[in-house]
Amino acid sequence: MSKEFAIGSKVRVVALPAYVKTAEPMPMLRPPNVIQIGEEGIVIDRRPGGYWGIRFARGAFLLDSQYIESADTPPESYLE
Repeated sequence: MSKEFAIGSKVRVVALPAYVKTAEPMPMLRPPNVIQIGEEGIVIDRRPGGYWGIRFARGAFLLDSQYIESADTPPESYLE
């Protein structure tokens, strides 16, 4: 089951995929180093297949829900 996020909510990157896809009308694949683990962004929309459009400082990208968590919760490293 995929995680659900409200449009406009803040999310944090917890893992990087092998590549990231831009959230543009003509999407392009980018290397994962355009975003970093721990970087926060704003959810701009929901896409089919468990993907979320997220606006980061370096642009808007599509990420699967397994790579992000709500920024309202402390990072997992703080919970140990």
